Amino acid sequence: MRKHNILLLFLSVVLLLASCAKRGSITGGDKDVTAPKILSSTPKNGSTNFDKKEIKITFNEFIKVKDLQKNLIVSPPMKTPITVLPQGGVSKYLTIKINDTLKANTTYSFNFGQSIVDNNEGNVLQQFKYVFATGAELDSLTVEGTIKDSYEKEIPNFVNVMLYEVDDKYNDSIVYKEVPRYITNTLDSTKTFKIENVKAGKYKLVALKETTTNYKFDSKKDRIGFYDQTITVPDKAIFELELFKEVPKFVAKKPTQASGNRVLMGYEGNAKNIKISPKYKEASLAHKITKFADKDSLQLWFKPIKNDSIQVNVANENYSKDFVVKLKNQRQDTLKLTSKNTALDFKETLKIATSVPLEKWDVAKMNLIKKDSSKVAFTAQYDEFNQNLEILFDKEENEKYTFVLQPQAVEDYLGQKNDSLVRFTASTKNKTDYGNLKLVLQNPKSFPLIVELTDAKGKVLYTEYAEKNPTIEFLLLEPKKYAIRVIYDTNNNKERDTGSYLEKRQPEEVFHFPNEIDVRANWDVEQAVDLGK
Repeated sequence: MRKHNILLLFLSVVLLLASCAKRGSITGGDKDVTAPKILSSTPKNGSTNFDKKEIKITFNEFIKVKDLQKNLIVSPPMKTPITVLPQGGVSKYLTIKINDTLKANTTYSFNFGQSIVDNNEGNVLQQFKYVFATGAELDSLTVEGTIKDSYEKEIPNFVNVMLYEVDDKYNDSIVYKEVPRYITNTLDSTKTFKIENVKAGKYKLVALKETTTNYKFDSKKDRIGFYDQTITVPDKAIFELELFKEVPKFVAKKPTQASGNRVLMGYEGNAKNIKISPKYKEASLAHKITKFADKDSLQLWFKPIKNDSIQVNVANENYSKDFVVKLKNQRQDTLKLTSKNTALDFKETLKIATSVPLEKWDVAKMNLIKKDSSKVAFTAQYDEFNQNLEILFDKEENEKYTFVLQPQAVEDYLGQKNDSLVRFTASTKNKTDYGNLKLVLQNPKSFPLIVELTDAKGKVLYTEYAEKNPTIEFLLLEPKKYAIRVIYDTNNNKERDTGSYLEKRQPEEVFHFPNEIDVRANWDVEQAVDLGK
């Protein structure tokens, strides 16, 4: 009995102690949020009269290097890249091996961006830069500025900003052939730039958004921005650079046969004034030219020619080139009719796409019918370049239209006709399903203006042209949020013109309204747009 009481007493004490114990869970301590720290550098960071081939930097913990190619900026660039270790492993040392011949009396900087992180938590050593000079002094001047896109609202990441020394060897073509004297990069976290450790002198300031990083301008692929004048360092100004994509010079690509009666001709540049002159056995060949949808290509149509060749001259302003296209025995294109819009808003035209350009169409063999079977008056016109038969008529609200083509209503360039009845339907909504937007443009620098409504990604949805009137109305808009882009049309050609580096021409100025406009069904929205801000 006594033993039993002692046992109960012992159990009671254990339970009491357990209830008094602090509840919680075992942890490994606070999370490490501290970036790696540099303990020493050999040679010392900021050294002068530098003549070493290897640099060793010691850290207080194990580090690894990631995304080095994206982050590392070597200024001035080296023909033979440096080697950085560790790569794919961890170490307490960062080793830099210099594989190029260093220039005399030059300050070099290696900016590692966000590539150095600790091994455990991935904490980033932000913008670590190792600097040295091969001469007796470190260059210490800076050039600062901002980057913007000349057309889009969003500004791209990882833009290279460069300085070319303007001396007796300088010419404008240097950006195509040579690497710059100094370089920096906006990386992915800022739209500003700062080129440091610059020597006093005269420079050309250029920005490049490159598809392949080699610090040379490829006008076919890259976007460029440049400051108009030569800058003199030191200069405390904040420079703004606008990126733009040049329109390349016109070049025709070799034509290729697409069918028994059609040749495709690709091109680069602006084809606005293109002239195509085909010949067959030295005589002019009857033909038609149309656009190949969504491609920088044209279609040359001709009557079928068997197992022979044609000669094609392509000319555009000062450009002219002759091609020979050998023809194989291929099938002839067949006529197909396709509706391009089944949901029809009040600003649209009912369009029927034709697979082959039309030669004739007979409106007497066409009917446009409402849902109550009554006929609707219409006219028909043909957009040959885009191969669209356009049906023009007054649209009513909440109506369903049926467009009927009787057999042989249309005949294409090859003599083919529609051999059966063809029907297409298109419907309209109520006007109360749409919204209206009135923009009042304040403080414009000049007219005319191109006013664009875009989606969030910058795709143009609606356009109006303002020659003098600052009030612009967009009627019967699809309900959604719209961004506003305004273009100063300085050459009055009703389209936005980009810039040219060699012509020293900046792109036409663009203004982005900072906020999206919410247009709702059956609403009228009026919005002031201050272009002076």
